[in-house]
Amino acid sequence: MIGAGSFGTALAVLLARGGLRTTLQTRTPEQAATLDSERQNSVYLPGVELPAQLRIEPASAGVERADYVFLAVPSRGLAEVIATLGSGGLGRRAAVVSVAKGLVPPEGLPPTTVLSAAFGAGRVACVGGPAHAQEMVHHGAGLVAASSDEELTRSLAQVFTRAGVVCEQSNDPIGVELAGAAKNAAALAAGATEAQGLNAAGAAAGHIFAEVWRYAEGLGARPESMIGLAGAGDLVATALAPESRNRRAGELLAAGVPAAEIPARIGQAVEALESVPLLARALERAGVGTPVTGALARLIAGELPLDDWVALVRATVPPPARWRRRPQPGFWRRFWRRFWRRLAG
Repeated sequence: MIGAGSFGTALAVLLARGGLRTTLQTRTPEQAATLDSERQNSVYLPGVELPAQLRIEPASAGVERADYVFLAVPSRGLAEVIATLGSGGLGRRAAVVSVAKGLVPPEGLPPTTVLSAAFGAGRVACVGGPAHAQEMVHHGAGLVAASSDEELTRSLAQVFTRAGVVCEQSNDPIGVELAGAAKNAAALAAGATEAQGLNAAGAAAGHIFAEVWRYAEGLGARPESMIGLAGAGDLVATALAPESRNRRAGELLAAGVPAAEIPARIGQAVEALESVPLLARALERAGVGTPVTGALARLIAGELPLDDWVALVRATVPPPARWRRRPQPGFWRRFWRRFWRRLAG
């Protein structure tokens, strides 16, 4: 498990408790020494004892012994981690699993797209779903393991089941990752709008989900990824959690705090602050209408006043339904008449 933030630490704790030989790798040797001596991640997961069997070491120790390498790092740092995996002794058959819920700059690509280009899609997977770190280590969670490789998806689900976590299997990694990016953006948008009314907050979240879905559909994603655990389920968990970083970031934006100061206020990275602008640009390049996602990016950049943001959310009308045209009266009679004439002649 590369990355000792709240989610990475929680996953490592669960896997170690499940009897799996697990190593938690930290960004620096100093952080590894602190966690190893205190047997607790007091900064990101306070009050949770690290199992005695959980090995802790810096990421510089390499990954040559690993069967599964989980990347619990912010998506902006994925390129750097990919570069270190090769020099770290990554085995040819080791699976690489992203647990980030953001997009990779500068193009705003889903993490598995970048990882597949580096290692091949057959050994790459991602994890999504509602999994608040503190609750997960005490009461479990509902995760989604997604890969284009069926065997890898099944084995990951078995790993999490052994660790006491419910895990759905999916063969739609792009859909699962974009659902996670959408829920972060939607939670931030709802947090920024809630003080102006729950209807506005719900509209902001709904508009963003719809805009991202139109983009995901163009990439071949399936609707169940957006409406299931990875999308709607994760959104509800994030929007309701008082400790949600993305929701809190939205509230701070509404209070006039500049985006650059928000991670320090919260004490952790906030994926949506970085992924929303990337998401808006990706949707725009794909020709998807992004009135609300684009406006949220401008709100984050300080280019759109809060009142204008709320007014835009309230006034935005989604694209109309794509109606199926009904055949004109007598269409089928004429069709079969022509069909039988051609068949006879």
